[in-house]
Amino acid sequence: MLQNSTQDRYMEAVVRSFIFVLFGTIINSINGVLVFTFFRSSIFYSDPRYILYIHLVINDTLMVFFSVTLSVMSYAWPKVPFPFCVILLIIAAATYNNTPLTLAGMAVERYIAICKPLHHHQICTVRRTYILISLIWGVSVLPGLTDLIIIVIVRPLSVFTTSTLCSSTNVYNTPYNEELSKVKNSLYLSVVWVILVFTYCQVLIAARRASADKSSAKKAQSTILLHGAQLLLCMLSYITGIIDKISAQLSLDDQKKVTIPNYFITNLLPRLLTPLIYGVRDKLFYNHMKRLFACKLLTVKVESTKQ
Repeated sequence: MLQNSTQDRYMEAVVRSFIFVLFGTIINSINGVLVFTFFRSSIFYSDPRYILYIHLVINDTLMVFFSVTLSVMSYAWPKVPFPFCVILLIIAAATYNNTPLTLAGMAVERYIAICKPLHHHQICTVRRTYILISLIWGVSVLPGLTDLIIIVIVRPLSVFTTSTLCSSTNVYNTPYNEELSKVKNSLYLSVVWVILVFTYCQVLIAARRASADKSSAKKAQSTILLHGAQLLLCMLSYITGIIDKISAQLSLDDQKKVTIPNYFITNLLPRLLTPLIYGVRDKLFYNHMKRLFACKLLTVKVESTKQ
């Protein structure tokens, strides 16, 4: 009986890991196509809008990779060296925080482009865009480093010689870390929402004033809806821990039913839809992607006929 139970748990872990890796591979393959298109088309190099967009795609690719890695490790490698686990958690947390901040930067760029078109090229330069990306990464890494400092202060240093289950709820389990997490999530989301609401309102007002050009008005309004949808999808990641805590009070069988849908809906699905919505919707990017891969297919066909 015990052997059968062990085999069932093992098969369940294998199935879960396979599902997570499969969807992670699909998402990162799609993201890889978008990244490949960007770097093969030099026209995008000088446009801050596309630089911010590809940063969002690359960041989500890293987020999916580290998220899936941590999920699989929880089954395949339950006892991870503490220092290595902390490094993985800091990087994973930074990629989580990067997404809303990048969306805020993209919204500000669109606000300047639509509301202050004469100053857009002076304000939104390539150099400033890369500085903004560096600042985003710096701000995103800070909470993880703060969590680490709290662990160093509160817990004995001998903890760094131990092994642990590599999850944020297990490693950062002090009351100080929980309070910091609440403050961080509230601060990040409130700042991003204030930026988005302000820019959206300004863009919408500017779009309505431009009654002579209805196409610009429609494009501005669709941009508003797009960034709002992206942020809502991004916010799903912040409720993962809440659902995990609620499910921890359920029976083991009920927890199993919650784990996969929770992880897929709050982590993988937003990262699948966000790049597709923006990349496919943008005509310039989509046309370059279609032309690039059409040329690749044509080259493959020509080579195959020669053989």
